[in-house]
Amino acid sequence: MNNTATFNPDNKFVRIIQVHPNGLVEFEFAVGEAELFVELLMAQTAFDEFCAMHKVTPTLGHLVQAQSSDTQEWDWSLRAAREQHLRHDK
Repeated sequence: MNNTATFNPDNKFVRIIQVHPNGLVEFEFAVGEAELFVELLMAQTAFDEFCAMHKVTPTLGHLVQAQSSDTQEWDWSLRAAREQHLRHDK
């Protein structure tokens, strides 16, 4: 018997990362597995329509917390990379 979970495209996840002062909503969206997500940025109205279309209830925070480790070189997000780059430019 196979114990691995079956990918279910009906499972959809949205986590709001930040609502910017200009009204843009920065968020992560995943289908099937929370660990595989894309980072998106939309106006509030478009974000609300997106959530309704995909039948998701947004929550706050990252879908998966990044772990800091040299052996996990693929565990990063665009936001984390951007913040890391900006810290080194100072």
